[in-house]
Amino acid sequence: MTDVTIIGAGASGITAAITAARAGKKVILLEHKDKIGKKILATGNGKCNFTNKDMTLEHFNGSMELANSVLQQFTFKDCLEWFRKLGVLPKDRNGYFYPNSETAASIVLAMEIELQKLGVTVITSAKVLEVNPKKDQFEIRTEDKVFRTKKVIFACGLLANPKLGSDGSAFDIIKDLGHRFVPIVPSLCAFNCQGMDFRKTAGVRTAATVSLYCDDSLICQDTGELQLTDYGLSGIPVFQISSKTSRLLYEKKECHIAVDFMPDMDTDSLRKYLMDRRDNLEDDRNVYQYLNSILNSKLLGALIDNAKINGKGKACGLTNKDIDRLCSVIKDTRCKVTSPRPMDFAQVCAGGIRTEEIDISNLESKLVNNLFFCGELLDVDGQCGGYNLQWAWASGYVAGLNASE
Repeated sequence: MTDVTIIGAGASGITAAITAARAGKKVILLEHKDKIGKKILATGNGKCNFTNKDMTLEHFNGSMELANSVLQQFTFKDCLEWFRKLGVLPKDRNGYFYPNSETAASIVLAMEIELQKLGVTVITSAKVLEVNPKKDQFEIRTEDKVFRTKKVIFACGLLANPKLGSDGSAFDIIKDLGHRFVPIVPSLCAFNCQGMDFRKTAGVRTAATVSLYCDDSLICQDTGELQLTDYGLSGIPVFQISSKTSRLLYEKKECHIAVDFMPDMDTDSLRKYLMDRRDNLEDDRNVYQYLNSILNSKLLGALIDNAKINGKGKACGLTNKDIDRLCSVIKDTRCKVTSPRPMDFAQVCAGGIRTEEIDISNLESKLVNNLFFCGELLDVDGQCGGYNLQWAWASGYVAGLNASE
């Protein structure tokens, strides 16, 4: 008989296992992939931005009450201290924290060493088929073994990047235990869009502000390096508004992303600049040449087309209305969002188990005693910048601690 069995050896599951083992409990960690921590290794392009100094709720989506309860129990400072005890030296990059090695493998190795030191039994390639509550215990059946345990923690993630382990294989098991899910949609993802000839601008990276509109109401916005692809919009600022965008699209709402390609110059200043340049031209340069250096040439070509202006025409012949149209497409190109990119390309998911079925103080199920949940399974997701990993560590810690009592 084991005290605590954790299903899923990602960030939250490993944290839960370490926390429970430190409390003196006999712990088994089950992982259906061949190695633990695979999604950790992929975070931050392998550099692992594992937390952030600005740990405020505005960086999270989903159940704010749940997020607040958990994040107060395992703060940014708690996270740094927790990893220092594992031997991970943090590096501060303007409030974004990485291991000093700048390799996610350092995080995984430190956690593996701690699991071994604490005597946690780690079993990989263990596909869980059933979790059956019995009197004062659970029976967990895998393909080749039955485990008996006093407490169970599900830490198996949702659907983002399924090749790394989060493939939804435990959903039916969780549903059989009585739990329901808030709709699960991609987050930290790109979007298929209409509104530009994206084939012409594919590969362009440029500073921009992206603003999400739903039924003409501004929902949220972010500024950063936008990536234009052959299917639509990507890049960090798009990722930052992706959770709300995906949720609205799931509700069949009409969504547009307004792109400001020159966020450092307001519309009036841009109009004055373009008019002054036109009025002071001393040659017969064309519109493309007149706009040279303002933006990437591929992007300029698409914007000029959107403004319905002949790019090969003489710039000195531009009317004030032409310049107004140029300003409009540069400062406010509207792209209709048709769908998020598939789950294979999402870094995390929005949605999860309904919060009303969870005790937000300890992450125990309200439906089944001694059953706990942590990580992405819960209806909380964060923006880029270490927020999703902080949620994983924090919720894993809370679940592991309370499953030990």
